[in-house]
Amino acid sequence: MSGESNVFLGTGRRKTAVARVRLQEGTGKIVVNGKETDAFFSHENFQRIALSPLATSELKDKVDVIAKVQGGGDSGQAGAISLG
Repeated sequence: MSGESNVFLGTGRRKTAVARVRLQEGTGKIVVNGKETDAFFSHENFQRIALSPLATSELKDKVDVIAKVQGGGDSGQAGAISLG
């Protein structure tokens, strides 16, 4: 694995939603189930909930996030991503 940046994996669960989150050094690219967050979440509040840990730690423009989420509704999925 020479030349590869650190990759962090996490799993978040909220209500009936489960998210698998991959975090690595990057430029702030965020993809959820193969879509940009704007296209995935129906409302801006859900996007804000999902990305709040990055905003709090000031890492939003320093890491790339790839999340796969299933189950639950928009609110549960946003919470699961946040926890992951």
